[in-house]
Amino acid sequence: MSVFSPFSRRLYLRIWLATVATMAVFALIVGYAWRVAAEHNDQVRNAPPPRQLELADAQGRVLLEGMATRLPGDWEQGVEYRIDQPDGRVLTLRMSARPRPPSHRPGPFWLQPPYGFIWMLALVGLAVTLGVFPIIRRLLQRLEQLQASVQRFGQGDLAVRAAEQGQDEVAQLARQFNAAAERIEALVQSHKSLLANASHELRSPLARIRMGLALMQDGRAAPTAHAEIERNIAELDQLVDEILLSSRLDSGVADVGDIERVDLLGLAAEECARVDAELQMDDRDAARFQEVPGISRLLRRALRNLLENARRYSQGAITLELAHEGGDAVVSICDHGPGVAADQRERIFEKFYRLPGASERSGGVGLGLALVRSIAQRHHGSVHCQPRPDGAPGACFVLRLPLQ
Repeated sequence: MSVFSPFSRRLYLRIWLATVATMAVFALIVGYAWRVAAEHNDQVRNAPPPRQLELADAQGRVLLEGMATRLPGDWEQGVEYRIDQPDGRVLTLRMSARPRPPSHRPGPFWLQPPYGFIWMLALVGLAVTLGVFPIIRRLLQRLEQLQASVQRFGQGDLAVRAAEQGQDEVAQLARQFNAAAERIEALVQSHKSLLANASHELRSPLARIRMGLALMQDGRAAPTAHAEIERNIAELDQLVDEILLSSRLDSGVADVGDIERVDLLGLAAEECARVDAELQMDDRDAARFQEVPGISRLLRRALRNLLENARRYSQGAITLELAHEGGDAVVSICDHGPGVAADQRERIFEKFYRLPGASERSGGVGLGLALVRSIAQRHHGSVHCQPRPDGAPGACFVLRLPLQ
């Protein structure tokens, strides 16, 4: 294994080394700049410009005058000046070094300039190196936890979630992963549920068809056996069609149809004629009603499922009312059936869910309303169930679709 292998596999080690290398380069640059400045200061200190010097007695008479220039030398060994007199003579003035106070006595050579500065840089670099490591390690540890979560998720543990700590990019990445994982888990669970429930629902019509065929072979078939078989085949065909459509909508398949301007009024009129429902619309809404953007066959399926569901349970007339509210087209389909309890108004939109007491013989497999909700969401709309506004027995299903 290469010596550099741990560094190539550990991001926090690479960041730590980059930080240490940056500090080392910074220290070298600062040290070099300090050395240049020190040399410049020494030159200025050792070669100052000449100054006028006068030596006078107590009466103020000038005894000596001239230009004094300090000669290069070490301040620690004393100071020496050269005095150039006007008559050309050159004198020398020597001053001994002052004794250093005890507190300013030079320490070991490795603490004297420039070594002391180098040691200070070394200690600062060491402190930064040791101090930065736990910070970087803690930051990158969250990435390692996220990596472990992604690995477990890839191995099939769809319930795993990453810790969402903080508000930085790592936390944002963890939240995005959790949202995607939740969506994938819900989709997989939905497909599992769809497969399990579809298998169960397929058994009933298949068993009835098998029984009818057995009776026909024995010669004991009732006159209505042929019609019963055809009804069950139609139920199978409807079930397979709704399962396929539900699966395509849940998986977000794009090729379920083209978006176009759909004449919702004409489409509602056609579907009402199929089930003998009454179409209602205010004259003012009819004047300003616009076409809705959507997929024609999906919107037709949504209206048909709502109308057939109302016809299945209604004990009287069915009405479909079109209205214009704000920027939405509102379709309200009301029946005179037993109604839906308040605690069941959301559950009836779940796949394969039937109201308590509902029978398979009453028709439907529990996918119709779930498809309506999927179609509404595909068109950025919504659907919900509510009591009849007039207080009479029955239920109203309200489908809202944006006009733009």
